[in-house]
Amino acid sequence: MGPLRIGIVGTGAMAAALGAAWARAGHTLLVGGRSPAKAEALAARLGPGARPGTPSQALLFGDAALLAVDHGAVAGLLDDAGAASGALRGRVLIDCTNAVGPGFLLTTGEGPGAARTIAAATGARVVKAFNHSAASVWALDPPVFADGPLAVPLCGDDEAALALVRTLVRDLGCIPLDAGGLDRADQLEAMTAFLIGLWHTGQDPRPMLPPFAAVAGTDRSGLREA
Repeated sequence: MGPLRIGIVGTGAMAAALGAAWARAGHTLLVGGRSPAKAEALAARLGPGARPGTPSQALLFGDAALLAVDHGAVAGLLDDAGAASGALRGRVLIDCTNAVGPGFLLTTGEGPGAARTIAAATGARVVKAFNHSAASVWALDPPVFADGPLAVPLCGDDEAALALVRTLVRDLGCIPLDAGGLDRADQLEAMTAFLIGLWHTGQDPRPMLPPFAAVAGTDRSGLREA
């Protein structure tokens, strides 16, 4: 897959970190911000392959768009881009938002999660990705640690959209991890909320995971009974 054209909705740390990696990989970027000054500043930081615009322009730009804003702002931005009239139908939207509220609980409750809500509102080909780590991790060049490159779980229903996002994951120096359909995104979002709670209370969740060799081939009923 050659150079892509990616819209980045947002001008914060996530937009900057992921945008920088994709700019280095040679992709063309349109940075959409509600503040024209912030959009211009981030586009300038990302280099000659990036230009500023509005969130609506970024949502409708090129091959895919990354939603890198506070989850609470998503619905309004989708409305502004014409979601209700089908303007985003069939678009590839990458959702890295986390709907996490007080107590590190999902604000989506027991209903559809963030990614499924976006898909239902737009008819877009949504891929949940990049939400499980902080912007400081994505800013590493590359995010490789003692046990190897970071794996990025992807949830989505459209194979072409997933293939595109796998390319963007590899451009970061990371490993794409196929985590199932968009129905699994709710679980990824819940897992991330759980991890955020541990991180914010100064606890490291990594020791709770046994080595893969210890659980490979484990019977599913055994996991349910554990």
